[in-house]
Amino acid sequence: MTPALLLPAIVAGPLLAFAGIAIPSFRSDGRLPEDRVARAAKLGVLVSTLATAGALAATAVSPTHELVFGLAPWLEMPGRQPTLVLDELSAPFLALTVVLSSIVASFSASYLHRERGYARFFLLFSLFVAGMALLCLAGSLNLFFIGWELVGLTSTLLIAFFHERAAPVRHGLRAFAVYRACDVGLLVAVLLEKNEAATGAAHDAFAFSGAHATIVGVFLVLAAMGKSAQVPLGGWLPRAMEGPTPSSAIFYGALSVHSGLYLLARTSPWMADLVGVRILIGGVGAATALYGALLARVQTDIKSGLAYATMTQVGVMFVEVAAGYPRLALLHMVGHACLRTWQLLRAPAIVQDVHEMRDALRGPLPRVGAHWERLLSPRLRARLHASALQGFFLDDHVDAIVVRPLFGLARVAVALEAAWTSILLGRGEGRQPGPASREIESELGSRTEVGE
Repeated sequence: MTPALLLPAIVAGPLLAFAGIAIPSFRSDGRLPEDRVARAAKLGVLVSTLATAGALAATAVSPTHELVFGLAPWLEMPGRQPTLVLDELSAPFLALTVVLSSIVASFSASYLHRERGYARFFLLFSLFVAGMALLCLAGSLNLFFIGWELVGLTSTLLIAFFHERAAPVRHGLRAFAVYRACDVGLLVAVLLEKNEAATGAAHDAFAFSGAHATIVGVFLVLAAMGKSAQVPLGGWLPRAMEGPTPSSAIFYGALSVHSGLYLLARTSPWMADLVGVRILIGGVGAATALYGALLARVQTDIKSGLAYATMTQVGVMFVEVAAGYPRLALLHMVGHACLRTWQLLRAPAIVQDVHEMRDALRGPLPRVGAHWERLLSPRLRARLHASALQGFFLDDHVDAIVVRPLFGLARVAVALEAAWTSILLGRGEGRQPGPASREIESELGSRTEVGE
């Protein structure tokens, strides 16, 4: 067996676990024994972990320090063949993915004991690990896009995991809307890649030339902003904490939230000469770091505070990529992901730790960054504090500028669809909307559902 065959095994492991949970679930109405579900998920992650270890060892002794696996001939395109690639950029992110996924799988097996959606959680978790593995190893934007979409889909479904309550469903819908809007950027890049491949203009799947380069760079930054919760599109990140704690840890503290950064790091070599795109990346990252730092200081619950702290650190990583240090950003990402996963998994215990430390000190804990606050006047500090409590009204502005006009277009589309259907059915007076249509129109017309 050639070492390159280990690369598809990394993706196949969690996919087999997904099938091993999904197929029996249809036969038993989802009431599978917890130990059987957990074993299937753990086995899938174990296969990926062992295959990753073997692939990393093979890469270390390879003269080129990379492994490449070409996919089936029927997926070939002129000038480019979809491949799985393990190199110096994908190796750290892939290793981080399988290690943290193994930890979270073991943690979740007991944490979610007797949870009604136990099998559903591990079903989505296995699909997420497969998507992350494909995203890490993708040697072309086509494969990268597939992994990207799997990660986004499972992310939003796990935000809405506790669908018995309205808030998780609303927050999952908001994250899904942001993902959909920003994924247009990656889709444009995929289409332009096909165009360049067809004309033979480029052979590097993550490189573009000519007039398309700057356009693609801007669209890729848009895609990265949505997935990595950058200003002004990061309002979904603290809302994502509505999901189970294990998914919050691995998605929004470790892996999913860093996938936009990985995209920029992957494409950074050909963006080195695109000064405007690098300024855009640096400006977005700096604004996000400042925004997240200010909001993290006024949060009253630990998971929201950690969400804004994550936003701050990812913004700093964007600045590092813009400055031309993608490897430094990946090193920063590995350390940050491990720390944030640990903090989110221990979030309930950390609260108890803080109380014990306060009792030991017989007073409040010293505030981090208090020396910076003293540089500001009391009046300015009060205004910043009040504005930060409202998130500087950033989500309200995004709703007013983007969301409400889109909902208006959606209402027009619903009306046109009803009119066109009535014409086709020969009803001059128009058809009456059914229960599903009325529900959709009610959702589109609801202002509070969007603003929360």
